[in-house]
Amino acid sequence: MISVDNLAVEFSGHTLFSDVSFTINENDKIALMGKNGAGKSTMMKIIAGVQSATRGHVRYPKEAVIAYLPQHLLTEDDTTVFDEASKAFSHVFTMRDEMEDLNKQLETRTDYESDDYMKIIERVSDLGEKYYALEDVNYDAEVEKALKGLGFKQDDFTRNTNEFSGGWRMRIELAKILLQKPDLILLDEPTNHIDIESVIWLEDFLLNKANAVVVISHDKAFIDNITNRTIEVTMGRIYDYKANYSHYLQLREDRRSHQIKAYQEQQKFIADNQAFIDRFKGTFSKTNQVSSRERMLEKLEIIEIDDVDTSALKLRFPKTQRSGDYPVTVKDVSKSYGEHVVFNNANMSIARGEKVSFVGRNGEGKSTMIKAILGEINVDGECALGHNVQVGYFAQNQAALLDEDLTIFQTVNEVAKGDVRTQIKNILGRFMFKGEDIDKKVSVLSGGEKTRLAMVKLLLEPVNLLILDEPTNHLDLKSKDVLKEALLDFDGTLILVSHDRDFLQGLSNKVFEFKEKRVIEHFETIDDFLVRNRIESLKAIDL
Repeated sequence: MISVDNLAVEFSGHTLFSDVSFTINENDKIALMGKNGAGKSTMMKIIAGVQSATRGHVRYPKEAVIAYLPQHLLTEDDTTVFDEASKAFSHVFTMRDEMEDLNKQLETRTDYESDDYMKIIERVSDLGEKYYALEDVNYDAEVEKALKGLGFKQDDFTRNTNEFSGGWRMRIELAKILLQKPDLILLDEPTNHIDIESVIWLEDFLLNKANAVVVISHDKAFIDNITNRTIEVTMGRIYDYKANYSHYLQLREDRRSHQIKAYQEQQKFIADNQAFIDRFKGTFSKTNQVSSRERMLEKLEIIEIDDVDTSALKLRFPKTQRSGDYPVTVKDVSKSYGEHVVFNNANMSIARGEKVSFVGRNGEGKSTMIKAILGEINVDGECALGHNVQVGYFAQNQAALLDEDLTIFQTVNEVAKGDVRTQIKNILGRFMFKGEDIDKKVSVLSGGEKTRLAMVKLLLEPVNLLILDEPTNHLDLKSKDVLKEALLDFDGTLILVSHDRDFLQGLSNKVFEFKEKRVIEHFETIDDFLVRNRIESLKAIDL
């Protein structure tokens, strides 16, 4: 059991949270929830031991192993994928190598009665007890299974880590963490850089093979599937629920209703007593009663109602001209880079108003197909946009295309048309740009902030074909809801690439699966595809 006792974090006169206490039990699967800026990541860093609290402490059992995966990390580039993942067992290999070295010393030494000789024997005995108590494991097989589960192919194992993007290096680090089988796994947004099949594999691992887990995530389906407890960080304190995320939302609403009722009753109590004080202040016979009630009101702790966003902002894409019957047509399209074949003889016809999903493991060609449709790369075959198509494209690197000399407000204001111009501040607020933030230059924003700003800009542009490549990676749950509502109401054509199942569900009525150099068309909703895909992917990975 891990105990968090009276944690407090204060900086620049601001209290992030205070007097926070809870325990993490052996098999708890906890979702750490709360608004951006509430202190979730800070609390996780304190539990991980990489940041200090202003007050309070975290208590661990002596032999506890805590593994932490931050949102951003630096990885070494001087080793192969397989060797880097194998570092998960470095303590075992170190123990084995030390035992072998000490046994060789015992074979050659003759000072059997010396203190040094006895110390070596004691050390060998101690190491042997720990080493042979370990489960008999085929370490290479375990590394291979974890890497394949997270999307790596056999050919990737011998490639150097510096050949991979930051997202893939994050997977290597995740593989190391999972292989260590720690007592507690701390994950901060672990699904941002992995595809649907790998998310499903990760879920299965965390549910069936991991001990305690604490996770921060904006992927509703992921946290609903793996957690049995939710700790909400809000207004400087926590609320602890023995429930997954969806059930927690219901319980939180019940709690807020009770708070409102208690607050109203308290306000009436205060008003009644204040009326008594005002009426009888200066009346000699009531002096003691007046003083008593004044002291009581001074000491009264005012009930606070949790801050909940009750705004009813609803965004709709601006109306635009009608496109032709088939905005996207792909005939016998193939693409290769040297000897590497991405896909062969792909065909697709996407009709006006259709909403389709591109799914498949990373590297199977989803983004390549999008570039082919947009005419950004040359391919063999025919790739064409239909009559009167106006494209809105959100790329994974969309943030890099923003004008860094403009402010946040100016960036949105230049594309906003009509009545929506009066709502710009409210729209930015729903995407976590509030108050003085809107006057910041784009150049000083973080990567995540730029991504969110690019999404706001796209929502206000008139288009009839939307192509979105991983649009939700840096959006919180409320921002994703705003975007999803807008897409559901969008009367144009949508091509969507995303690994966020909760976001995908209900959005598309056709699926194009990119798999083994082929593009396979499925006439089913993404919901039905994901149900079937979950079974197939787990069988394929042979868990």
